[in-house]
Amino acid sequence: MNTGPTEWDAQTYDRVSDPQFEWGLEVLDRLELEGDEYVLDAGCGSGRVTARLLERLPDGRVLCVDASESMIEKAREALGDRADYLVADLAQLELTEQVDVIFSTATFHWLPDHNRLFERLHAALRPGGQLVAQCGGAGNVAEHAAHIVDVAMRPEFVTHFEGMNVIWNFATPEETEERLRRAGFERVSCRLEEKLVQPEDPYAFTTTVTMGPHLARLPEEKRRTFAEAVLAQENDPLTLRYVRLNIDAVSSA
Repeated sequence: MNTGPTEWDAQTYDRVSDPQFEWGLEVLDRLELEGDEYVLDAGCGSGRVTARLLERLPDGRVLCVDASESMIEKAREALGDRADYLVADLAQLELTEQVDVIFSTATFHWLPDHNRLFERLHAALRPGGQLVAQCGGAGNVAEHAAHIVDVAMRPEFVTHFEGMNVIWNFATPEETEERLRRAGFERVSCRLEEKLVQPEDPYAFTTTVTMGPHLARLPEEKRRTFAEAVLAQENDPLTLRYVRLNIDAVSSA
């Protein structure tokens, strides 16, 4: 299984990611904050949810981490000097100072090795610190993913996808809880939650949020044809069945 895209169209993502923004606010509501914590936003994206996080940290700090330089630049544009920024792969994360809280939305499913991910997050988190996160879970956008694979196997596209592995890591609550405990977390709780999404702009949403890794393998002249072929298989209006994996845990000593 390979990782997802390192680079994103941050401008378009910021415009079309209302569902991820709303879910992020729900995850943010689960955080227990005093207001002076040092918080790692693991996969900050364009910084929309981070801005709301900062509102709850009048005396605290936020470290925005994302593997995409364009996302970090968009977040910096939105947040300025209210946050610190780091372009990094979370599975290779090395911090000089441990954080009090790790917050993450819509990110972990892009990382292939969750054992390694949780080990690095545990190392970054002080003993007793919270990990509160949400990502794609088992069954996430399954029908849409099947349509993408179907189109990718067509003769005009198939050669471009030779050697391409599964791009998402949609884990179950049970295997995620086991991995977290093995990494050193305790008070672990994971659950799935279904969300239905009808994007206002189906083409912009899917080409940015779901099909980016596939389109990146195609020559420019084939990208629109590919995306439109996938969308032609979907219901009208497009309805995506998202399944979110909610994660809550505490770092042990």
